[in-house]
Amino acid sequence: MKRLLIFIVLLLVAGWLFYYYFTHNPYFQNKPVTNNNLVKNMTLKSPAFENNQPIPSKYTCDGTDVNPPLTFSDIPYGTKSLVLIVDDPDSPSKDFTHWIVFNIEPYSTGFPENYTSSNITLGKNDFGKSAYGGPCPNTGEHRYVFKLYALNTILLLQEGASKAEVLSNIQGYVIEQAELIGLYKRQ
Repeated sequence: MKRLLIFIVLLLVAGWLFYYYFTHNPYFQNKPVTNNNLVKNMTLKSPAFENNQPIPSKYTCDGTDVNPPLTFSDIPYGTKSLVLIVDDPDSPSKDFTHWIVFNIEPYSTGFPENYTSSNITLGKNDFGKSAYGGPCPNTGEHRYVFKLYALNTILLLQEGASKAEVLSNIQGYVIEQAELIGLYKRQ
């Protein structure tokens, strides 16, 4: 009888630990992030240009118009997918979107130059294409903001989703965000 009682207590403790682990571990949760006290470490860099420095013309409409290489590091625990959005906040008409990539695998370490893959989903940029569209400012120097979002969910959006749709669907699911700014001025 004593062994049965000990077995039942151990079973209850094990069940409680199992329940606690799966309800408090962000990797197993698919719910909005409400309180994120994690240290911000995620980084987004490019071997082609430094933060707040010029983007080489190769990656613009004046060159081959392919995406620059990017590296992601220190992706936070619990990330289920990544989103990358590149836009130009200095465009005279509006915040012009150049590239939208979502449902990037959380273990991804970045993109090589001229990246294509079936493991990602592309949104529609303001050129009207589901692809990268490089910097092509009409006047002056513009900033091109590369934003990487770590999400605790996978987006259920179709290829060609707009920036507004992507941003609406990531609300409450962003664990962490990183940013890289490149500059470009046409000669």
